[in-house]
Amino acid sequence: MRWWRLPLRYLLLLAVLALTIGPFLWQLSTSLKGPGEDIYRYPPSLIPQHATLANYAGVAEIIPVWDFALNSLKVATANVVTNCVGAALAGYALARMRFRGRKAALVVFIMAMLVPVESIMIAQFVTMRELQLNNTLLGVVLPGCIGAMNVLLMRNAFAGLPYEVEEAAFVDGANAWQRFVRIALPSVKGTLAVVAIFSFMGAWDDFLWPLIVLSDQSKFTLTIGLNFLHGTFADNQRLVAAGTVIAVVPLIVLFACLQRYFFRGVGEGAVKG
Repeated sequence: MRWWRLPLRYLLLLAVLALTIGPFLWQLSTSLKGPGEDIYRYPPSLIPQHATLANYAGVAEIIPVWDFALNSLKVATANVVTNCVGAALAGYALARMRFRGRKAALVVFIMAMLVPVESIMIAQFVTMRELQLNNTLLGVVLPGCIGAMNVLLMRNAFAGLPYEVEEAAFVDGANAWQRFVRIALPSVKGTLAVVAIFSFMGAWDDFLWPLIVLSDQSKFTLTIGLNFLHGTFADNQRLVAAGTVIAVVPLIVLFACLQRYFFRGVGEGAVKG
């Protein structure tokens, strides 16, 4: 390797790092600045001169942020559970079981990924209204309880597992359910972590669908509730930044807990020895 390539790589990595976490650091810095500091100064300053947590308390005074966060947590948790369970079952069936119409079902899941969500929202809202689930958290969860992308991810993970392991279990008398629970599922923890993280992020950050379905303020999710920080006659960017940080922290905690499995991926299903 030539001497200039290694410094160039580190410069590129630093540039990507700045573009990736730069906006978050700016929001975090803004949320900690007091009312006496100019957040629009040039050159900008990331380190607050007098750091304060009053902006976070101010968010709770304007909106019931913790109630909104609890609603978002309920929706996101339900979305993670339904996607992990449903996608794992469907992915295993598509990858391992032989039944009529298996390839057609796989094509249907692939085509479902090509349909824009915005094009079916009216149909989804009419369906929720007919089921009398509009203005409920269940109505928020139901349309996204099993994602086509997650099913395909699990299908590819199960398809990458060697057949020899399951054949040995079949010889020992294990049925399909036992092979799924005891052999296949523990071998795809990495993909399950990917599905869990993507499902949680999608449900936690979703704004348009909860805005359409929900009308009762007590059932608003955090993304809708934070919109009230942009008032008609007042727009305190410090409070907006504090609300943004509150919304991002659970995602960081989730990724920190699952990163070991996330980076392991689907390659852990290989046979050793």
